[in-house]
Amino acid sequence: MTTSKPDVSIVIGAYEAMPYLIRCLESVEAQTLPAGRMEIIAVDDGSTDGTGEYLEEFAARTAVPMRVVRQENSGGPSGPRNVGLGLARGRYVFFLDADDYFGEEALERMVSMGDRAGTDVVLGKVVGVNRGAAKSMWKETVERADLYSSNIKFTLSAQKLFRRELLVRLGMTFDEGLKTGEDALFTMEAYLRGSGVSVVADYTCYYLVGRDDGKHVTKSGSYLLRFDSARALMGLIAAHVPPGPRRDALMVRPFVITLLPQFGPALLRQSEAVREKKMRLAAPLLDAYWSAGLARRLKVHERLRLACVSKGRLDLLLDVLQFMRDKEEPKAVRKGARGRLYLAYPHFGEETVLPDAAYEVTVTERIGGRRIDVPERQSTAAFLRRLARKVRRTARAVLHVPRGAHKV
Repeated sequence: MTTSKPDVSIVIGAYEAMPYLIRCLESVEAQTLPAGRMEIIAVDDGSTDGTGEYLEEFAARTAVPMRVVRQENSGGPSGPRNVGLGLARGRYVFFLDADDYFGEEALERMVSMGDRAGTDVVLGKVVGVNRGAAKSMWKETVERADLYSSNIKFTLSAQKLFRRELLVRLGMTFDEGLKTGEDALFTMEAYLRGSGVSVVADYTCYYLVGRDDGKHVTKSGSYLLRFDSARALMGLIAAHVPPGPRRDALMVRPFVITLLPQFGPALLRQSEAVREKKMRLAAPLLDAYWSAGLARRLKVHERLRLACVSKGRLDLLLDVLQFMRDKEEPKAVRKGARGRLYLAYPHFGEETVLPDAAYEVTVTERIGGRRIDVPERQSTAAFLRRLARKVRRTARAVLHVPRGAHKV
């Protein structure tokens, strides 16, 4: 290791990472950022497939300053990342998963962006290899993204460039008590407490690799871990953002991405005991954080399922899920003087069961290939004019008055 401070400390937590680790490390070595401006801190988390031996072999021959730590298995990604973070000396830290790899200009572009914008977190465009990857936040390069109005809240993985001074000042580490969602908690805290987030969208910085053996931590573990993750992320958001539209905007992330999948059509195949357990686990989260403002930010099927959970109505939820599993398409219905648009999922119109508001279209939807847009909201004056015209038409029909007869 050199004595000068590098620009970037690349922290790699590795467990049973062969042969993916080979390309991962090659992509670091191929960076256009000079080798002397980087360092690698690799932590072998008790691998038995030659991962540790390959790390030591690579460290012996690479021009990039590199330190290898070998330890007993910690049971998750948080431990190795925290060890690496504690040894990091760079101005920035990047957490690179051992299965994945960089685009050649990734670090140079992200460091340049962070220095130019003065931001504490830089997101580089991610694409999936043999797996999906989020796309909505990569539409444009932005020096300072707005957390509340942009889609950066939907990319909370740890594969970001973080300014190390922020992490040290706040004493930030990955929560080793969480077995999934620990990266979302870490990244959201950096978003909320740092001095801005940048997005590099005009170059693919990171390749997210789907392993052929299917060994992805995010795909494993019981449903209990998902509730732990949702609880932690909701609590973090609530601790830093007071109730209102800004909190609602951020709460969409844990409600839709973490909590809602537990109440998808797969619930129909699960035992009554699991169903009831999930309802009990979700109840305090809905009581604490569910709001009308949050509900209106969701698609109808999302809002409807969570509304059923919030009311403790497993029976209604199962009806909705059966409708979804059967690939039924809800009819679009206009209702009321203001011409609001609703999707007629099960129990629509039964106000004593669920209010019509649970079925209202408030964001753009796609149903069976059809795009359903939110109707334009009328001003009060326009609404009154429309209502007056309707009253006049009704009066004419009743009195049989010819159109225009009231005029002199």
